[in-house]
Amino acid sequence: MAHAHRHGDQDRDQLSAGDAARAHEVRRVTWIALLSNLLISATKLTAGILGHSQAVVADAVHSASDSVTDVAILVGVRFWSAPADEQHPHGHRRIEALVSAAIGLVLVAVAVGVSWHALATLQEKPEQGPGWIALVPTLASILGKELLYRWSAAVGRRVRSRVLVANAWHHRSDGLSSIPAAFAVLAAKLLGPEWVLVDHVGAVVVSLFILRAAWIIVRPALGELIDTGAPEEDLKRIREIAVSTAGVHDVHKLRTRYSGTGLQVDLHIRVRGDLTVREGHDISELVKSRLVSGGPGVLDVVVHLEPCEDSRNGGSHAQ
Repeated sequence: MAHAHRHGDQDRDQLSAGDAARAHEVRRVTWIALLSNLLISATKLTAGILGHSQAVVADAVHSASDSVTDVAILVGVRFWSAPADEQHPHGHRRIEALVSAAIGLVLVAVAVGVSWHALATLQEKPEQGPGWIALVPTLASILGKELLYRWSAAVGRRVRSRVLVANAWHHRSDGLSSIPAAFAVLAAKLLGPEWVLVDHVGAVVVSLFILRAAWIIVRPALGELIDTGAPEEDLKRIREIAVSTAGVHDVHKLRTRYSGTGLQVDLHIRVRGDLTVREGHDISELVKSRLVSGGPGVLDVVVHLEPCEDSRNGGSHAQ
């Protein structure tokens, strides 16, 4: 005998309300990030032109390109926060993983572009040394981007939004990529134009940090897309909750997969074989309720009922 149980309409309404609040936070943070990116890039572009710094001008263009991922999130959140429907009974949360993976790939492209440009222009000498005016907005950008990273990452972790955390790393990568531009201006002003070489060396080092950030973002997103299950400590917690539920004698065939940052759980429980359908249903309902409320980020549960093999003989199944 097997019995499958899913959330009722009330549980779905609660999940929808939670998703709506989460989507609101994602939009709010991303709009602020978008406006900040545009302001920072415009300031650096102006200072780079007035200060005759090609490095700062290039950095301004990079900051402007970051707005692309902000727009992608603002568009994508409308889709991954949509409720489940007939064509997508498990919801649309994996769209968030796709956007996160895309942001990670953008970071890879940024890292490759930064290092390639640094190496390709290694022998070039600037026609005119940069002015001090080019340094101020670059330093302000490094500080501003780090603050934007910390805030976005904190909100992303609080609302369990992988895409916000990914975009936060994108903000940090922009701040890190501004460091070589700042060093280029400082070296040229303090040591002479020939020391602009520092810009190229620093850019290559920064690109390695950006690649590391890209890997941190892409790995869990790809894991979700290929149905990677929960780690062993989460599986252990799920088993403990299920088997400690009154009426449950054993738990087996536990399967999990990620949907967004939450888990969808499928498991089999063994109960006494002489229970009524109503009694078995109530036990499965209790297992589901306890897992959703106390499990490691559990979103949905399917519980299959099986009779204990020795229940016909009146025995009890040892846990």
